[in-house]
Amino acid sequence: MRKVINKLQSSPASLVCILLALLTGCVTNQSAQMPPADMMKTMEVTAYCPCKKCCGWHRNWRGKAITKGGYPKKVGVTASGAKAKPGTIAADTACYPFGTQMYVPGYGYGTVQDRGGAIKGNHIDVFFKSHKDALQWGRVKRDVYVWMPGTKTASAQ
Repeated sequence: MRKVINKLQSSPASLVCILLALLTGCVTNQSAQMPPADMMKTMEVTAYCPCKKCCGWHRNWRGKAITKGGYPKKVGVTASGAKAKPGTIAADTACYPFGTQMYVPGYGYGTVQDRGGAIKGNHIDVFFKSHKDALQWGRVKRDVYVWMPGTKTASAQ
């Protein structure tokens, strides 16, 4: 290990690469930090996946996915029109409009791109790829950091 470190330190090209990485912030924590949150809220955080059990859709007699109300449903597409993926959050859009960014401890960063019938107030639903992972998350209370869209802190990223 020491031989490798000594080799790196003696090579001018390696020193230049290390210096550039430090100067551009690629190796420091500075580049990974988010601006201060607009607010921190204690929220009930549940989880969902694209399955019909989590999203409340079913197939009609023609095999097409439809909502409980009988409307066509694009499976895996959120209410905002974006494709659901890890980092997608469903929230009450009267409180947290589409584009609101959140940090949920134990889950990570995400963006509000979906809504749900049972999601009201300070209750959010975080997306997982599998039903097993969503069930494993369960129902938890977390201190969630929130960046509202259009604020200086949300657009500074």
